[in-house]
Amino acid sequence: MGHPVAPESPNAIGTWSWDATTDRICADFYSARLHGVDPDEAEAGLPLSVYLASVHRTDRPRIMAAFRENARDGKASGQEYRVGAADGVSRWVLTRGRFARDHLGQPVSGRGILVDITALRADAVTANQAGPETVESPLEAAAAAAIAAYRAIDALQDPELRASADALLYGIGRRLAAQEAADRRESLN
Repeated sequence: MGHPVAPESPNAIGTWSWDATTDRICADFYSARLHGVDPDEAEAGLPLSVYLASVHRTDRPRIMAAFRENARDGKASGQEYRVGAADGVSRWVLTRGRFARDHLGQPVSGRGILVDITALRADAVTANQAGPETVESPLEAAAAAAIAAYRAIDALQDPELRASADALLYGIGRRLAAQEAADRRESLN
């Protein structure tokens, strides 16, 4: 059974890795919760189709096509889409990933991050009515700024700047994932 996504965790970042030979994705705790799948099963690896099932039905064909195309071409990938999380709330996700191919040009693997951008999308709609967003830590502020920078850079269609934005988001995502893991361990003690 899926675990609900904590509504108090906006802009949290999760990680995923894909094995092309098995078409399975291994994901961290946050990515699993966001897609409504069991975190232990996600860590062990689940078929790509399990994650796609949580993607909003109108976004699913686009996301599947982009994933397969970028994996086939060994490209970096970036998509925004909606998921129906286990808590019944529709959330917006930004995913960034990079795919690798073997010497014959066949897809081998992929890895990337997921960012819950629901709050950012809501803020964009209500920016004139709401005050500045309160962030809990400098790392979360950096994540929000990196997401905003990514969006601006993406519109420029500049591959070099896009690669830099990808690297920044991935680095912040790793730090946030490590911080969340440490917080979970601490809460168990």
